[in-house]
Amino acid sequence: MDVEQKDKRGLLHKIIKWMILVIVAVSLVWGFRYITRPAPLAVVVKPVTRGRVEHTVANTRAGTVKACRRAKLSPSIGGQIARLPVHEGDRVKTGDLLLELWNQDLAAQILLAQREVMATRARARSACSRADVAAKNADRLSALLKSNVGTQERTENALAEAEALAAECNGARSEVLVREAQLAVAQATLERTRLTAPFDGVIGEINGERFEYVTPSPLGVPTPPVIDIIATGCYYVIAPIDEVDVAGIQVGMPARITMDAHGSRVFDGRVRRIADYVLDLEKQARTVDVEAAFTNPDDFTDLLAGYSADIEIILDVRPDVVRIPTEALMVDGQVYVYREGLEQINRRRIRTGLANWDFTEVIEGVSAGEQVVVNIDIPGLKDGASATILEETP
Repeated sequence: MDVEQKDKRGLLHKIIKWMILVIVAVSLVWGFRYITRPAPLAVVVKPVTRGRVEHTVANTRAGTVKACRRAKLSPSIGGQIARLPVHEGDRVKTGDLLLELWNQDLAAQILLAQREVMATRARARSACSRADVAAKNADRLSALLKSNVGTQERTENALAEAEALAAECNGARSEVLVREAQLAVAQATLERTRLTAPFDGVIGEINGERFEYVTPSPLGVPTPPVIDIIATGCYYVIAPIDEVDVAGIQVGMPARITMDAHGSRVFDGRVRRIADYVLDLEKQARTVDVEAAFTNPDDFTDLLAGYSADIEIILDVRPDVVRIPTEALMVDGQVYVYREGLEQINRRRIRTGLANWDFTEVIEGVSAGEQVVVNIDIPGLKDGASATILEETP
């Protein structure tokens, strides 16, 4: 009996010994794996939300704010600047005198032409008065001749004189028209020495001073305009859009306009024109000029022609859809979803809809409230990897 108990005790000791050895071995293996396990990935996550997603296109290079009306003026004839009543920055009204060349000789010619018109009119009145008297005298003699009073010769002479004086009257009136035309030519020549404002605006630049000479541009040799006038009541933006994106743009589409000069402020606009040709200034980046007009006239007070500007044209809109940050989407149409309870990330394929730089519409694959990884370029990112949140962005 004692021998049997001793054998049982020995077997129990062996079992306990082996169990201890197994536990120690398992602990060592687990400890080694724990010590040598990879550190959890530090991920930046953003939530899947519901909201607005737009399909937009934007310009490839900076656009420019332009005035709806802008004129670069120069006299059509050469001469010396005699009057320059405006300065850069002055606001002018339509018809205001901007510049006048020396034109005293032309003014004298106009005065001479006016006097010749007056003299010719006086001669015409005299000739026509004599023609009227001769016509009445001829009519009277003709009536007397019918009553057998007077002679045939005297009557014929009176009729001939009346006809001659009538022709002289018509000639004098024609000469008046010629003199008036000559006066108009002289006045038109005088007007060529003056520049007047074609519209209300502001003087942007003046290239010239009093007593300096200006000459018209020779053929093929452009010269700077003397006066640059800019209308301030209307502006638009012209910007180059990549030829690939232009096909979806139509006149009237809404657009957002931003400018470096106004920081984050966004101006509302609409597409007003799409160029009819492609600019191939850069062979590898061909573009089409698109113009966007400002829809709120109150914005004009904050604008200056020449500001750099960008336009973002809205092609389509989904007002309330599931969306993810576009930076979370991989090129193969997959995202990494962070599982908070497991501290683990899992790769998931999704089906997308509209997209822009900020958000991408998700038709299926994730739900609102889940979190997706946005720093998808970190090393070691793979399905099932353990992770901790480095930053959570609302």
